Amino acid sequence: MERRVIFKNRFLPYLLVAPEILVTLVFFLWPATQAIWYSFFRLDAFGTSQKFVWLENFINILKGEAYLKSLGVTAVFSFSVTVLTLMVGLFLAVQADRVIRGSMAYKTFLIWPYAIAPAVAGVLWMFLFNPTAGVVSFLLRKLGYDWNHLLNGTEAMILVVMAAAWKRSSYNFLFFLAGLQSIPKSLVEASAVDGAGPFRRFWDIVFPLLSPVTFFLVVVNMVYAFVDTFGIIHTVTKGGPAGATSILVYKVYHDGFISLDLGGSSAQSVILMLIIIFLTFIQFRYVERKVHYQ
Repeated sequence: MERRVIFKNRFLPYLLVAPEILVTLVFFLWPATQAIWYSFFRLDAFGTSQKFVWLENFINILKGEAYLKSLGVTAVFSFSVTVLTLMVGLFLAVQADRVIRGSMAYKTFLIWPYAIAPAVAGVLWMFLFNPTAGVVSFLLRKLGYDWNHLLNGTEAMILVVMAAAWKRSSYNFLFFLAGLQSIPKSLVEASAVDGAGPFRRFWDIVFPLLSPVTFFLVVVNMVYAFVDTFGIIHTVTKGGPAGATSILVYKVYHDGFISLDLGGSSAQSVILMLIIIFLTFIQFRYVERKVHYQ
């Protein structure tokens, strides 16, 4: 029989959730409300004067070629990061689940990248692929390939995708490993007795049972690629070269804090928020239908 926790003091539950509510109000609702409010104004660089322009900021943004290019760059970047992190996290989880001796050491080493800040992760990859002093770029030159992500937009995109995926793969690894360990071994053993090979057992039995975990990770990885990769983009490429890695969240920063277009930057942040909400809704509305929770 299910046991429920009962608080004798009716104010204690509210007191326990008060810190989380306060953090949400201060760091999410208040900035979001300010962004929506400022998106309807044209502000000067110092914020001393403002003029109500209604939807002019949104119209100018959607007409601009730079913003449309940034939208395409974001789509490529977010899709690549999401797919790559899921593949790497699932592969590492499957391999770690098979390890018997020293499994705790393997799992500990694999989750370390998640503890690194995005900006620090970006700096690590920037030094590895530095065109003049990077170890990886030096080895590539020995192989006959001249790597320079400062001039080549495709190479810059590959670099930030790898850095963002490396930073996030540990997070996916933890969830996939927990999902694998919750699958009854009897199901896998029964399929092996029936003659199913390793790939067949994984694809027909293990992977479908991981669908709730996979669906959850698709949603959170998409949000991560849209928002939480700012530190990596800023430290590695600063949106360059020629806007090749200028994703939407970085363009919000660039137009607001460098170009000092506060109204336009606020409008971009509102559009970015709406895009994330829309994509999340689509995933829960259509993709979740193929998820089996039992």
